[in-house]
Amino acid sequence: MEWLDIVDENGVPTGQVVSRQEAHRLGLRHRTSHVWIVRRREGNLQVLLQKRSEEKDSYPGCYDISSAGHIPAGADFVPSALRELKEELGVTARPEELLYCGQRRFRFQEVFHGRPFRDDQVSNIYVMWLDWDEDRFLPQKEEISEVRWFDFADCLRRVEEGSIPTCIFPEELRMVLRRVEEDNRE
Repeated sequence: MEWLDIVDENGVPTGQVVSRQEAHRLGLRHRTSHVWIVRRREGNLQVLLQKRSEEKDSYPGCYDISSAGHIPAGADFVPSALRELKEELGVTARPEELLYCGQRRFRFQEVFHGRPFRDDQVSNIYVMWLDWDEDRFLPQKEEISEVRWFDFADCLRRVEEGSIPTCIFPEELRMVLRRVEEDNRE
């Protein structure tokens, strides 16, 4: 069973711990880390998306962040992000490779597999440069059905217009783009 810290609006643990299932059943605020993998090819910025397994408890079969995961109770954002990269994609990274983009808070409620799903997250967003071909990644079969590179501008447009099945927030893609553009100016 996966245990999560219940956190305040800034992502600081309150001292309460609940199971992941309970957090989503009741809509209790918890933490996640999101890592967006990007590269440049032929002058174009690209972003790697994962396609969620059909068995996932939320948004099955939808394109999602390169790597994302819940922060286990007692853990912190960066170590969790590095663990998820390794587990989900077979990517071993160092903390300094994760470039902080900011923090997001969001809430939503949906029904998946006939059951209510309530999510209340405080998420730290990171971007990481990694120029690998798709077949070099080792997607975790229980979590991911495929990984695919998208032209960043095309991905953002398609997410905004809803022309591909995703659970991606356009605001988060814009946070990543701002960080990439800041890095390019330096």
